[in-house]
Amino acid sequence: MSATRYTYLGPEGTFTEAALRTLPEAAARELVPMVSVPAALDAVRNGDAAAALVPIENSVEGGVTATLDELSAGAPLMIYREVLLPIAFALLVRPGTPMSGVKTVTGHPVAQPQVRNWLRTNLPDALWESSASNADGARLVQEGRYDAAFAGEFAAATYGLEPLVTDIHDAENAETRFVLVGRPARPAAPTGADKTSVVIWMGEDHPGALLELLQEFAVRGVNLMLIQSRPTGAGIGNYCFAVDAEGHISDRRVGEALMGLKRICPKVRFLGSYPRAGVTADEVRGPRTGTSDGDFTAASDWLARCQDGRA
Repeated sequence: MSATRYTYLGPEGTFTEAALRTLPEAAARELVPMVSVPAALDAVRNGDAAAALVPIENSVEGGVTATLDELSAGAPLMIYREVLLPIAFALLVRPGTPMSGVKTVTGHPVAQPQVRNWLRTNLPDALWESSASNADGARLVQEGRYDAAFAGEFAAATYGLEPLVTDIHDAENAETRFVLVGRPARPAAPTGADKTSVVIWMGEDHPGALLELLQEFAVRGVNLMLIQSRPTGAGIGNYCFAVDAEGHISDRRVGEALMGLKRICPKVRFLGSYPRAGVTADEVRGPRTGTSDGDFTAASDWLARCQDGRA
């Protein structure tokens, strides 16, 4: 395995690259752009890279389905870090292009919902076509395939373009969450401000099936930060669920919730326990009464005394 190489959703100039460069360890790695999320993750699976950074969630559009689906299928991978990056777009054009000359625009599909209102107001007649990434859209503008691309302003220099308009976003404080993914290994030690990600497959469909899954978390006081259904490909109505839960797998409440899911579900894929981006342990709300590690230990000790006749 190449321990010095990280892959990311390319080409050069993507928000993913910008997010990757915020990680201190990236300065000592060879950063290799890939054409797609599957390609970036497959490089990790086959040993061509130690890790890959890919987008997984956007505050406007929700989960990035390509990443969720790739982490749910194929050889298992694990999440080790997350990065939050504020997102604002620039309208990049070839030098000298006026606003009136923009008839076709492109960008990543996840970008469109973040600029839809701006586009409707300022370029109502422009034709949108999606590209593999925002930076790839900039490359296509450079080649003359489109008149403009929505991308990060930092991509302009890479592709010989100029920003016609900057700081474009329909939603204030929009941000995208990226995850650093590697091969499975022991999770890092808990920090007190952690997140645990899993994918859960339901068994036989019946009334209350989803509620049963959620109760495994609820009765143990585990807060869910994301839950998103994805089709399994086995026919209409067959879904798995990507879940982000607050806490670390070493926390008793989280570990027991996962054991509960494993008992009632045909398949549970553990995607990792890792530090939450931008949050410290002091900022995390403590577990509710009865769900701390101490509470679980005390209850276990009480049960043992009952079984031994010492209660």
